Amino acid sequence: MTFIINQFFIGFCINFILIYIFCKIPLMTKGGWVSAGILGTILWGCLSWQGWLTVVIYLLFGSLVTKIGYKFKKEKGIAEKRDGRRGPENVWGSAATGLFFAIMTKFNLANAVFYKIGFAASFASKLADTFGSEIGKRFGKDTFLITSLKKVERGTEGGISLEGTLASVLGSIFMAFIMLRLSIISTKYHFIIVALSGFLATLSESIIGATFQNKYKLSNEMVNAIQTSIASVFAIFALILYSYF
Repeated sequence: MTFIINQFFIGFCINFILIYIFCKIPLMTKGGWVSAGILGTILWGCLSWQGWLTVVIYLLFGSLVTKIGYKFKKEKGIAEKRDGRRGPENVWGSAATGLFFAIMTKFNLANAVFYKIGFAASFASKLADTFGSEIGKRFGKDTFLITSLKKVERGTEGGISLEGTLASVLGSIFMAFIMLRLSIISTKYHFIIVALSGFLATLSESIIGATFQNKYKLSNEMVNAIQTSIASVFAIFALILYSYF
């Protein structure tokens, strides 16, 4: 118990010292930085510095790719609001599923490997989504609605492009690789599961965007939570199947 408390305390100190130093960088709003600090503290306490670092990498690359071609996307009216800076809703909408699985590793050690797979897949799916969306909006030559393949405007909910899809694959593989190198996941099969789950969940997010998001007025944060949950469930189910064969 003392060790766990110490881990959370260390995480708290490191997070808020770093945020104090770097908060002037226009990656997040003030509320976004505070939320990132809370998230980072909990992750350090649950998954040590490895879990913390994976999410720092996700937030860094996710924020940077949003800046690519921002002027062009703003002129087209498809840029992220607040000049691409992430707010609290972005942090928690993207991280809620992963945070749940991180916390579960402390309550059920016997199944920790499944929770870590769920954690890894959730963030792989979000980086895949961010890469695909931002690269696709800037560099996609043609955009098609995923449910009908009808040509649509850039930035249309449920729209996909070849360039964006390839970027999604890259984002998911990259995040899975980071998780593997930091020992959040431990085998090549885990890597394949996480990378594949992340990409498939990104496609499912596009389907939700094309069919349900506007109809039921789902917020982007709600769709993000659904997407990351799909990725985690898919990855855990694949690992369970693998364990039986």
